[in-house]
Amino acid sequence: MARPPKSIQVITANRLLDGRVVFLTPSGSWDHQVAAADVFADPIAAETGVATAQKSVLEGEVVDPYAISVSIEGGQIVPTVLRERIRADGPTIPSDFRAA
Repeated sequence: MARPPKSIQVITANRLLDGRVVFLTPSGSWDHQVAAADVFADPIAAETGVATAQKSVLEGEVVDPYAISVSIEGGQIVPTVLRERIRADGPTIPSDFRAA
């Protein structure tokens, strides 16, 4: 029986200050670009990242951190689920959302 492939993951949340989608970086800070995210090699390592992110919840910085599956395509971190791609990249229609 073949084992399922390992899934690399990053941690995401919403920043309480303005509601923006953010990603946990290797330094433990939050960045709005998925490219800056700390990549966890497997779901167990990602659980540790979520536990680390709970400090930011207690400090009132972010809400609801969780792990998402990603792949590396052309050296870029790409969420594997459409919902998370939209959260990472912004609206699917023209908008001035990124201008703020």
